[in-house]
Amino acid sequence: MNGQNRSNIQIGALVDIVLKKDQPTGKLTRGHVKRILTNSPTHPHGIKVMLTESDMVGRVQNIVEQQG
Repeated sequence: MNGQNRSNIQIGALVDIVLKKDQPTGKLTRGHVKRILTNSPTHPHGIKVMLTESDMVGRVQNIVEQQG
């Protein structure tokens, strides 16, 4: 599932994000969503989230697993 729709992303979901510094290479970082930072319902580059493990912030590229 893609990360461009805010309604697809839940707190606790396992996601792959691209960090700002990794945008040129497209390197993905995997983690669980702590906070959803984008307020709009969609974003063409992915919804911005913060991960629980490291407080890293990036845009969701893939939703690996929903919470629950």
